[in-house]
Order: sequence, then structure tokens, then C-alpha cells
Amino acid sequence: MRNRLAALTAIAALSALAAGCGSEPSSDPGRSPSASSSLAPTTPAPPSTIPLDDESVPLAARITQAMATVASGPAGAEDVREAALFEQTAARDLARAPKAQSGDELGALGRADRTQLEADIAAARELMVMTDPQPKLPDWRIVTPPRPDELRRLYRKAQQKTGTPWEYLAAVHLVETRMGRIRGTSTAGAQGPMQFLPSTFAQYGAGGDINDPGDAIMAAGRMLANNGAPGDMSGALWSYNHSDRYVAAVSAYAEQMKRSPAAYDLYWHWQVLYRHQDGTMLLPEGYPDQKPVRID
Repeated sequence: MRNRLAALTAIAALSALAAGCGSEPSSDPGRSPSASSSLAPTTPAPPSTIPLDDESVPLAARITQAMATVASGPAGAEDVREAALFEQTAARDLARAPKAQSGDELGALGRADRTQLEADIAAARELMVMTDPQPKLPDWRIVTPPRPDELRRLYRKAQQKTGTPWEYLAAVHLVETRMGRIRGTSTAGAQGPMQFLPSTFAQYGAGGDINDPGDAIMAAGRMLANNGAPGDMSGALWSYNHSDRYVAAVSAYAEQMKRSPAAYDLYWHWQVLYRHQDGTMLLPEGYPDQKPVRID
């Protein structure tokens, strides 16, 4: 529910930010709460030689190239990671910009890329409201997540067993811990890759390990199914986190993964972006041994 992994704000991912973000707020399942636009025609992809950081090139052209790189490149490749981070931060930045500006950028994109970015901007706007910039960096470890094919197998297994659509499980996982990148306990005591309170996990975990990705994903599937999935996904998600904004953001990510396999590949590469009072910090794999990088 509204308790978050130490204010996981990943960006605005623009969530996650992230959450926004890059790293969005994470929830504590089972805890009481605290308090379509028309699409532009498809445009040709720009030359693959465009540097994504070349601000003399229109943002829409760079986003188009970034999305093509993610869709065609091998998981984990450096150029794919950089392209996914570019889209992630672009969505976050546009979520913070006046809507007229984001509308101009969306209008210059092709149909599929516009649909993706539009959803990510909308989710970022919802999640950024849920968290404030924090005065201290989090007491987390940032690790390499399970491979995308391994996670997809776990999501689909949970769907087969519980009926909860795998895309929604992946979207919850994305918002909660960036698909397993974040290792840490929330201020309310939520743990593991799906951020369960131990008492809630005892109810849905079937004797499994709260920190095991397969056990945690299966428990999330059971909990969501017990609260309305797949027929009432909004109600099911609200049981996970008593926030309409959380429901809207998770649903936006899930619907994109339903629409396109490339969306799942994109989200798997999203990084942990943390909203600090001094600016947005990228927490790299290996944090805290690896220093955070301020990106704005």
C-alpha cells in the first residue's frame, strides 16, 4: 500500500522514476493505506549514427532511434542499456515539462513510439506525485536482475497458476524494485523483489522465500487473484497499494507490455533513478560500493 521502499522514486521513469520515475514508489502489500490521443503517422527511423546526447538533433528522432535499438539489440548490451535509459529519462523530463511541450514531442513520433512514450509520461506523472525528493540516499543494494527470459518464465508460470496476467506482475515488479534491481527493506518492513510485509507474504507465499523471485512473483499473483484479478485488475492493484495513482501507473506499464514485446524489453533495462534533494541520482549496479551518478 502506500508504504514505499524508502521512497523509491525512480524517476519518472521516468519512473522510476522510476517511479516517475526511474524508480517509482514501492508499496507494502497487505498494509493499510496512509492516507487516448490520436496517433501520428509512422515516420522513418533516423540513421543509426545519431548520438543520443546530441541536442542539435530533434528529441523525437533520438527517441525513435533509442526505441529501435532496444527492440533490435541483445538484452544487456551497452547500447541497449543506454537507449533504454535515454527513453526512461526523456519520459521523466517530459512528465515534468508543460503538457504543450510534451505534446509537441509526441506529435513528431511514429505511431508505436508515440504510444509507448505517451504511456510512460502518464505513468511518470502519477508516480512523481507519490514521492518527494529525499534528503539522504537509500540504504539499498543495487544488483543485476534476473535475465528477461527467466523473469518472463516466472511471470507466465504465476499467470498459469493464479490467472493474474503476467504483464501486470511484471509491471508491479518494475514499480516495486525495478524488476529485482533493488535489495532493501522499506521503512514499514516490506521485503523482497515484490515488496511484501512478512505477515502478508505468510498469507500468500505458500511457505516460500520472500526474497526468492519465483516465490515472490507467485505470491503476488495469488494476492492479486484473491482481490479480483484478472476480471477487476484495478481493484486487485488497489489491494496491493491503496493509491489510484499507483493503479494508473502500473496499468499503463502493463498495457504497453500487452501491446508490444519491445515494451517488456525496454522496461527490463530501466535503471534505478532516485529523487534526491540535490537532483536525480542514478544508482548503478553495485551501489553502494559503486557511487551514484547525478543525472540532473
